Formats: sequence, structure tokens, C-alpha cells
Amino acid sequence: MMHGPVTDQDDSTSTAMGNTPLAVLQRALGLCNNVIVVFASIALIAACIILSYSVLGRALFHSPNYWQDEAAVFLLVGATFMTAAYVQSQRGHVSIEAFVGLLSERANRIRLWLVDVASFAFCAFFAWKSWTLAHEAYVDGQVSNSMWSPPLAIPYVLMALGMSLLCIQLLLQIILPLTGGTRR
Repeated sequence: MMHGPVTDQDDSTSTAMGNTPLAVLQRALGLCNNVIVVFASIALIAACIILSYSVLGRALFHSPNYWQDEAAVFLLVGATFMTAAYVQSQRGHVSIEAFVGLLSERANRIRLWLVDVASFAFCAFFAWKSWTLAHEAYVDGQVSNSMWSPPLAIPYVLMALGMSLLCIQLLLQIILPLTGGTRR
């Protein structure tokens, strides 16, 4: 009888051995992800402070605020997309747990690999479209439709960079089992 979710039979994060280029890339991406998580945490706190200031300013001083909402949204977009690779490295994204207990260990490894391949295909397309969107916004000088008018290239670049990091993480998770990498 089970009272909780069934977890994978092995820890589902992959590690490359030694000083191979994959191992170096994995360690570099891990370090980059850890730094990004710190900055994303600061961005979330800043967004909370900005929105609280906006509410208090409107309620207490009846002062119009035109920049706070966009600043908070830009911070939230950055925090969300830039931390996607870290979340994936921990296998924190949505996964199909209904099959984990029904499949053998080998079948679960194949299932994880196939999900990573499908995720990579989607995220690679998303990253490519995000980079084209960021380029268009930068070249055309697109700004938001507000009095503050910040450049739209800012959130688009954060979105594209975050999706690119996620693609690298997924690519590592696809390649490592094929090259003899072990699952931790």
C-alpha cells in the first residue's frame, strides 16, 4: 500500500565522469544555474517589493504608478525562464509518474530519455522563436505600450537565454546516457 507518489527507481539526474568535455560542460552549466538561482531569488523579492510599493502608493497616497507593473513582470519573466535549466537539472518539471511503478528500470530509463528528446525538440523551437523575437524587438526598437516604455528586447532576451540554457540541459540529459554517463 502506498500513500505518496511513486518516485523513479533511480535518482534521475545524470552525471558525466571525469574531465570529458561533457563533464566540464555539465559542471559549468551547474555553476551557471546556481548563480542564476541566486539572482532569480533576488528578482522575485524585488518584484514583491515593487508590487507592494505600488499597492501602498496607490492606496495611501493616491499616486499613479505606471512603471511598477512592467518592472515586476520583467523580473518575473526573467526569474521564470532563466531558472528553467536548473529546475530541469533537478527533474523538477512535470513528468509522467503514473508509469514509473508499472515499468521496469530499463523501461523507465528509456521513458525518461524519450521525454527528454521530445522536450528538447519543443524547447529548441521555442528558443529559436524567442531569439528571432528578441532580434526583431531590438532591431525595430519595440517598446511596451505604457508611459514608461521599456524596451521589449529585455524580457525577450531573458526568455530566449533561459530557453537556450534549458536546451543545453536537455541535450546533456539526452547525450549522457548514450556516452556511458551514470545516473546519480
